Amino acid sequence: MARRKKIYEGKAKTLYEGPEPGTLVQYFKDDATAFNAEKKATIEGKGVLNNRLSEFFMTGLTSLGIPNHFIKRLNMREQLIRQCEIIPLEVIVRNYAAGSMAKRLGLEEGMRLPRPIIEFSYKDDALGDPLVPEEYIIAFGWASQQDLDDIVALALRVNDYMSGVMYGVGIKLVDFKIEIGRVWDGDFMRLIVADEISPDSCRLWDIESGQKLDKDVFRRDLGSLTDAYTEVARRLGVLPTNGPIGDKPTLIN
Repeated sequence: MARRKKIYEGKAKTLYEGPEPGTLVQYFKDDATAFNAEKKATIEGKGVLNNRLSEFFMTGLTSLGIPNHFIKRLNMREQLIRQCEIIPLEVIVRNYAAGSMAKRLGLEEGMRLPRPIIEFSYKDDALGDPLVPEEYIIAFGWASQQDLDDIVALALRVNDYMSGVMYGVGIKLVDFKIEIGRVWDGDFMRLIVADEISPDSCRLWDIESGQKLDKDVFRRDLGSLTDAYTEVARRLGVLPTNGPIGDKPTLIN
């Protein structure tokens, strides 16, 4: 499609003006970053895979009545989304100890948590997206108590869906993060899942081998990130089951 006015550019995606009021075009880049962009690389095909995988997950949420910003995929790298006001929080759902949580609390990585734990971090790259308690969120007006209650309920529903889908293809959903946006229908405001859901925003481990199939492959130099993401897509049926797993994935329309 013809290139439109750029609205915002992040580390992994660019947002452009949409074809109709209240819409945006979300473009998935091949850029990979870690450690607050201290480590950077361009991974050929990553944006194509994340576009298709995020479509798969968002469509699944829609089928369950979980509101989100996805409208439709436009092409290999772009999707049409509903414009919303992003709440400046990352909502992190953890099922197992890993990453910063394991390090922060001295927990063995991979330890199953007693129940899903939800954390919030303030979206600010310059500050390193610091964890914030609910008291801060309410005091600074980022979200109300009712918003937080609704966000937690949304996050747990997403977790139930994602955990079941991934378990069905032999993958453990260790943790993930989502963003939440506000949309208005007249005077009525509601919260929706926004941004993306992809291996960029999840920790995914093979149930049998423990092999990492997410961005930790890039963070920890564990091999080919494209191969890891392609394996997730293949298991979910986004790629042909008998197709090659290579640097230039062929997607099913």
